[in-house]
Parts: sequence; C-alpha cells; structure tokens
Amino acid sequence: MLLSCDVAIIGGAFSGAATALLLKRRNPALHVVIIEKSEAFDRKVGESTTEVSSCFLTRVLGLTNWLGHHQLAKQGLRMWFARSEDEKFDECAELGARFNSRMPGFQVDRSTLDEHVLSLAVAAGCELIRPAKVVKFDLGGAGSNLLELFENGESRQVLARWVVDASGRAAIIARKRGYMQAMPEHPVNSIWARFTGVADWDSIALREKFPKWANATVAARGWATNHLCGPGWWVWIIPLKGGDVSVGLVYDERLFNPPEGATIGARILAHCREHPIGREILADAKVIEGDERAFSQLTYRVTQVMCDGWACVGDAAGFIDPLYSPGLDFCAFTAQSVANAVGDACTGKSVDVRDYNRRFAFCFQSWFDCIYRDKYYYIGDAEIMAAALLMDVATYHLGPVKQVYSDPATMFGAFPFDGFAGRVAAKFIAFYNRRLVAIARKRIAAGTYGARNAKWRLLIPGFTHEPKQSGRLLFSGIRRWLWLEFKSLWLRGKSAATPAPPPVTVPESTG
Repeated sequence: MLLSCDVAIIGGAFSGAATALLLKRRNPALHVVIIEKSEAFDRKVGESTTEVSSCFLTRVLGLTNWLGHHQLAKQGLRMWFARSEDEKFDECAELGARFNSRMPGFQVDRSTLDEHVLSLAVAAGCELIRPAKVVKFDLGGAGSNLLELFENGESRQVLARWVVDASGRAAIIARKRGYMQAMPEHPVNSIWARFTGVADWDSIALREKFPKWANATVAARGWATNHLCGPGWWVWIIPLKGGDVSVGLVYDERLFNPPEGATIGARILAHCREHPIGREILADAKVIEGDERAFSQLTYRVTQVMCDGWACVGDAAGFIDPLYSPGLDFCAFTAQSVANAVGDACTGKSVDVRDYNRRFAFCFQSWFDCIYRDKYYYIGDAEIMAAALLMDVATYHLGPVKQVYSDPATMFGAFPFDGFAGRVAAKFIAFYNRRLVAIARKRIAAGTYGARNAKWRLLIPGFTHEPKQSGRLLFSGIRRWLWLEFKSLWLRGKSAATPAPPPVTVPESTG
C-alpha cells in the first residue's frame, strides 16, 4: 500500500513532533506523516532545559501550563569542587545562584514531554504511524522520496515531497549517506542511571548538620542542576517529577576513566562517593533497575543537514556535549528552521540549501570551539571554572537568550553566531576558552591545579538577558580571567603534551 504525503518525519520524539506541529500551524493543509518506531518513549539523557529551550517550550510551543503541572521548575546550575575526597562537605567550593531563577527553566522527564508534544502534533492533524520502522529509503529529491516501512509485520511505502530525519543519534540519513563524522578532538563518553533514596539538598537534616552551608544561599539547591566537578569529568544530579533522580558521569577519555563495577549504577555510585558532596547526597541512593545507559563518543557532527527534499533536525543533525544542556537548544533551532524551510518549499518558494548547510555548520563548529574544546582540562579547577561560568553564561544571555526572547516567533529560525556580530563574539569566546585551557595546563604541570577547590563560594544574584545584568557578569568573569593570567606568569614547569586520541567510530545508543 502506497501512502502519499507532503512531509514524512522519521521519529516522533521531541524534535520530530515539534517540527510537525510547527508545520501544521504554519500550513494546516499540509499532509504531515510522523513515523515512530517505539510503542512508548523511554527516558533520555539531558532532562535539564536552558533559558533558550525553555523559551521555545513556553513561548513557541505554548507548553507553560503543561510544564507547570507535569515537570519541575529548574533552579539554575550549581557546580561543586573539592581538593580531595577527604574535604569537608560544607567546605567544598560552590558556584551557583544566591536566589531562585528569574527566567523559566525546567527539569524535564523527556518521555512524558515527547509524548505530550507528539499528542499535540496529532491533535493538530498530523498522521501518526506507530510503531513502524523505516527499513529502506530512496531520497530522489523533492517530490520523489520513497520510504519503505515495516508496520505490524507488514511492509508499506510512503511517498513524500519532503523527508525530515528526527531519528536522534540513529541519524539514519546521515549514517546511510556517510555524512556522520566522529569528533576525536573531543573524546567524551557518558554513563548514567536513575536513583531513588537520594538525599534532599534542602532538608532539615542537612540544615541542622551543616547550618553555615545551608544559610549561604536562599535558593532551592535541590531543584537545581547540580554538577560535581573533577579533573577531566563532571557528574549531573537532576531531580525529576515523582522523586527519582537522574545521575550521570561525563568524562574525557584522554584525562579520566570511571571505576570498574558490576553495573553502570554501581560504577556511578562508586565514583560519586569519592566526592564529598556525592558521598553525602548519594549515601543511601539505590539504582532503578533497567534504567541504566552508556554512550561512547557522545560528540559527532553531520556534514550535510539539508538537501533537495530532505533535512535533519535535533540530534540527527549532530551533538556536541551535555554540559550546559545545549541539546534541546539545537532541537529548537533546527525544528523551527527546518519547519520554515520545508513549509516554504511546499508552497513553491525556493530554499537555499547551500546557505542553510553553511550557516548550520558554522554555528555548530563555533559552539564547539567557544564552549567545549578542551574544556575538560579545566573543568575540575574551581577558580578557572568560575571565570568560565561567568563569561559563558553572560555571553549566552547576551547572545542566544536575548535573541530568542526578542521575537520568539521568528528568531528560532536564526542560528546563534549568525551575522557579523555573531562571528566577532565567536572569536572572543573561543579565545578566552583557549586561554583558560592554557592556564589549566600550566597549573597541572606546576602541581597547583584545584588548589583553591575549597572554602569559598561564588553565589551570583541571578541571570537574565538584560544587558546591564549580563554585562556585569561578563566583566566580573573577565576580571577573574585576567587575574588568573597574571598569577600563571609565575607558575613553573611545562604542561605535558596531550596524547592523541585513538580513532573513534560513532556507535548507536546502547539504550
């Protein structure tokens, strides 16, 4: 049986469902078919939203009320450091907010979010084929794309004017066409699981045990995205609606390898309990059986994300790193941009595919160079990370956050770092990141790395996209950076050369 449609979307999770919903809102007459392989969505890595993805969820998709009832409000980002595993719990260095967040953010259970957005797309008139797996495809150009599906034990075909690949890390178009590339310059892996019995950060018990620590901030620490940080690695601790907690370890294999263990959950606990904060918070934690995952080589790029008759959105277009939770940001930008392009194409307007690929590639590479290249060399040093956090968050708010909030309906169709101002900003951010890496290498060689990982806190009044507030944070970060440069002048020793990472392939998810 042959089904003809305007747009076939492979994958019904967040990126695919959001693209479908935006297409139907733009042109209700379009016949949009969503092909989803699973009967029910599982939970995914990256449950924490940013200000940008939260803007997309609330201002573009209109999910404010639903999010308030079904997910947790996020209270910013906190980072924790220690000089050794014997550090006192209440003396670990802390970076974070003094007050609760001033902009929307959420700790999201992706399985429920994906189902809800998919249900909105279906309610808007999209046709859902589920469960069904795309087993073969022939992308012949706009109007000549043929997909072969396997549904309920039978084969069927879909003829689509346009195909949107929203298959996540499976990235079926990019893999088949050879557009998917590993990034050996950023060999980052992750293991994660969900736990019960995690201590309440804001409990009376902890307040009585560590009163000075408890009174240092009025923000709700427990609803923040808490990160334990060490040389070459970091751990996320994210609470979810219902009481269970997502805990994951991300590490640069050039610098760190996690402890061995019988299970992923056991390995995570063994590692976290070597950190004073993790030892206290996860003392009684128990892993939820069957809810453990591992990803090797998290980072990959896709060299071509749009062609005549097809496009990629979300993780099918590439993934950089979960630090700072940029995954849903890219989902938002690509969903809106592809919906705009495909919507135009379906009404007879021309689409500049070459320009789209160029702009996306520049954004992706700039984001990597600015924020993530070699960051794991200094992520375990509280002083260096304090400067980086202030500058990273300030430039993020002055750039992408200010951009999307200025006009949510249209600005998700423009990529970060677009235009002359974006290119200038990219050069500046990439420069200070390189300098912080250089300082970290000198500290490692001199044996002073992480020497000030205790007995101080950086508690920021709050983050907004208002230029005055973000400007203050930026200049504060620059001052800290310049002070680090000055102090590093007297450091002795030469940093060891970075060993070349081995050749890496990009495996599919093990979960």
